[in-house]
Amino acid sequence: MIDMGGAAVTRGAGPRAERPERQRTASVDIVVPVFNEEKALPGCLHVLHAYLSAHFPFDWTITVVDNASTDGTLTVAGRLAEASSRIRVLRLEEKGRGLALRTAWGWSDADVVVYMDVDLSTGLDALLPLVAPLVNGHSDLAIGSRLAAGSRTVRGPQRELISRGYNSLIRLAHGARFSDAQCGFKAARAEVIRPLLDKVADNSWFFDTELLLLAEHNGLRVHEVPVDWVEDTDSRVRIARTAWEDVRGLLRVARAKARGTATVDNLPRRPEPAPIHPDAVLGRRDSGLLWQLVSFGLIGALSTVATAALYALFRGWLDPLLANLFALTLTTILNTEANRRFTFLGWSGSKRRVHLQGLLVFALYYALTSGALLALHATDPDPSRWLEVSVLLGSSVLGTAARFVVLRSWVFRDGKEKSA
Repeated sequence: MIDMGGAAVTRGAGPRAERPERQRTASVDIVVPVFNEEKALPGCLHVLHAYLSAHFPFDWTITVVDNASTDGTLTVAGRLAEASSRIRVLRLEEKGRGLALRTAWGWSDADVVVYMDVDLSTGLDALLPLVAPLVNGHSDLAIGSRLAAGSRTVRGPQRELISRGYNSLIRLAHGARFSDAQCGFKAARAEVIRPLLDKVADNSWFFDTELLLLAEHNGLRVHEVPVDWVEDTDSRVRIARTAWEDVRGLLRVARAKARGTATVDNLPRRPEPAPIHPDAVLGRRDSGLLWQLVSFGLIGALSTVATAALYALFRGWLDPLLANLFALTLTTILNTEANRRFTFLGWSGSKRRVHLQGLLVFALYYALTSGALLALHATDPDPSRWLEVSVLLGSSVLGTAARFVVLRSWVFRDGKEKSA
């Protein structure tokens, strides 16, 4: 008997059996939480065991978490564990899906931990695509999604509506990029999930959502896999109560983000993206003055034309200064990003700082071009539209030259500024 976080846990079979005939690969622990599933469990484990044996290329173990069952589930699970060294059993004296996953994932000795429902609602063909990006280090967490493009789902209209509404609420309230928080088919790299588990407060159905929100908030990469999914009509989820608890959980996580308490300090950090071969961008290796002038000139020419076209469009509804402001704002944001990507290839600093400084440069540029328009109207109170555009083009050319000097000497200084 082991005491883990106040939950009584018993261990079934011994440690993972090694395969002496093969070099050891990454290890994967598939966790199946169960509550009063003595009838469904044998069939589930038979199908899962057979599938893994035939199709799964990694070293694997199945961990059954008996979530305080009151029937014969623990006895059945124990017999199955005795029959296979690849099946292990944990016993919890408290209910809660989140508690089951927290305990099993924290206890596991695998490189990658997985969670799936005992009803096998999700097609097992999605298991390898779920795990592979974690094994090769591309992603930190992976989730099955019933709402992603390519998924195929069979379920009633009520659950479909609730699921879509809940996930829309998550995206609206938190700006989440994942599409399906509650699908019972998830995986994570163990070194990443363990620090996160200490931050997740929920031990019930909101556990999945909170875990994903914290993962995204801390800059982890979440991979989505479209799945084939068939609704379990014997679901025991109390929809109204669960929905209310989920809404409260969303508010709690939002407060934690605002207060700064949602940050996990000891997570493995993914490096900032950087091109391995900078010359792959536009096929050029030269990032010196000559290349910068050519690239900046092309981007500036396109931006100037776009500014003039937008100004002529906005001038039909707005006065000259406002038309110029809107035209320049739109093109300057794209211009700064284009120069970051193509002109100053060796630079590797903070994108936030670049765009902030770009806005300051934009203010000077706007003052120059607007000053030219004000001077024109002071000289000629009713100039023609094309004279206005010509003056704007001339001042834009001067402003563009000054902008290059400021970008090169200040914003992208020597391309040596490191990320903040």
